[in-house]
Amino acid sequence: MKCTIQTLQKYKNKQKITMITAYDALMARIFDGEVDSILVGDSLAMSFGGQPDTLPLTIDDMIYHTKAVRRVVHDSLLITDMPFGSYDTPQEALKNATRLYKEAGTDAIKLEGGLERYEHVRHLANNGIAVMAHIGLKPQFVRSEGGYKIKGKTEIEKIHLLHEVQEFSEAGAFAILLEGVVAETAAVIAQASSVPVIGIGSGANVDGQVLVWSDAFGFFTDFQPKFVRRYLDGANLLKEALQRYVNDVKNGTFPSENESY
Repeated sequence: MKCTIQTLQKYKNKQKITMITAYDALMARIFDGEVDSILVGDSLAMSFGGQPDTLPLTIDDMIYHTKAVRRVVHDSLLITDMPFGSYDTPQEALKNATRLYKEAGTDAIKLEGGLERYEHVRHLANNGIAVMAHIGLKPQFVRSEGGYKIKGKTEIEKIHLLHEVQEFSEAGAFAILLEGVVAETAAVIAQASSVPVIGIGSGANVDGQVLVWSDAFGFFTDFQPKFVRRYLDGANLLKEALQRYVNDVKNGTFPSENESY
């Protein structure tokens, strides 16, 4: 059964929401229907592009990867990140979100920012674009903030985050992505929010979780964030299989007679 925005909203306070990233048809085909939502995240710049942060990606990059994922995703809700520099104004946000809808077929978009993005969210929602707002630790702000800063440590920060959630839900956001917020604050935010709050690095007491697939399955090995649980030692398993292939070719056991025409 197809997961929709309305499905996610019905899950709030009833069952946890699951989300994982995908950037190509190969992995998306495996994930489709196993999770509630698939995110074509700008994290692909770091995990697969070898970039130091997410900022170099363009809207054309996101369209390309979303199109690949869309071809095989039929059951999970498909969400695409708006890349840095693609939504500086509400008008530009609508132009590029419309491209993601028309050219790539995404179900919804996600954008980062605080209350300076209120009008962006409202403008998109008023024009038929489903928006997930991304608050807390915002990777697209890494250069201006001088690194990845955990949020919600103080009462002032907690009040500010609560205000952002309230304002974005009023502007029409169907859900909130809450990244890098201390667990106690995140729990308060999720309880106060009228829309689902999906966490990453924000503790267990939110409405759902998202992880980058290459982190969760052990293919990205440069570093392991504290909040990541590895469910597979993917890089080592793949390397071992590759070594068996190389050995079979070198010793002449591959291909066999049954593997030849």
